Amino acid sequence: MRRDLTLTDTKARVIMARAFCHSVESVLVTDLDVADLRARYDAQLRTVVPDPLPEGLHVERDGPLLRFTGYGSGGGVAYRDLAAIEGAELDELIARQVRVFAERGEEFEWKLHGHDEPADLPERLLAQGFVPEDLETVVIAPVADVAGEAIPPEGVSLREVSARADLERISAMEDAIWHDGRAGWLADSLETERAADPDAMTIVVAESADQIVCAGWVRFVSGTDFATLWGGGTLPAWRRRGIYHALVAYRANLAAARGFRFLQVDASSESRPILERMGFVSVTTTTPYIWTPPANRQEG
Repeated sequence: MRRDLTLTDTKARVIMARAFCHSVESVLVTDLDVADLRARYDAQLRTVVPDPLPEGLHVERDGPLLRFTGYGSGGGVAYRDLAAIEGAELDELIARQVRVFAERGEEFEWKLHGHDEPADLPERLLAQGFVPEDLETVVIAPVADVAGEAIPPEGVSLREVSARADLERISAMEDAIWHDGRAGWLADSLETERAADPDAMTIVVAESADQIVCAGWVRFVSGTDFATLWGGGTLPAWRRRGIYHALVAYRANLAAARGFRFLQVDASSESRPILERMGFVSVTTTTPYIWTPPANRQEG
């Protein structure tokens, strides 16, 4: 159940996110140029459209936005920047998205980055009924720095999967961690995406006997320098054993074999320290702002 946030809560999030974006530039974490990595991320990943599109997925342009509908879990909007739109014009742009998804009876995500402009965008989203979820950190690393031995702990093995039964096991494992209903759509989403282009994504599980204890997938983003890492949830009893580390390294090896230069992850507060120890650099933050149709909202 999502917590209602006040305007003060939202301003605090924005201040932290913008302060973070400045701080990562002021500290020499590695030889990587954070500003250059952020520019590559903005240019190459923020408005990428799958080609071919998975069955059922539709993309429309609305000004600076790309609007995605047809996901099993709802929809979303993406943009590189908002083309200096602000004030009443920005309010109307947001309202149009709300009207589209209200007519569909679906929730959708507006993915806000810490360096997005204008500065009052979070307040404008909040005013139109969006609710912010947990802040994540966008981290990037050279593939060559992360690729290497992918050695899980004793009793755990890594395996690439694509069968429907395995996708359903992944969905059940993820739902057991997050308790957010993804068991109802994740297997369908992964299967549909792989059906559209099997070479664009590889799914990997970590297993002990017949139990999936961790799973993640890598998307090979055609026409870019990036492979992106997703999933990575680990059952609580199996954490702090190096399983997630091994899963990241395994997928880095896959990206290296295909000639990609960089890995990108939207990192949670739990995974970020692990990734930074592996050579990832923080370049910005992201906060999912979720709009839910009134009929689907929970009280409290």
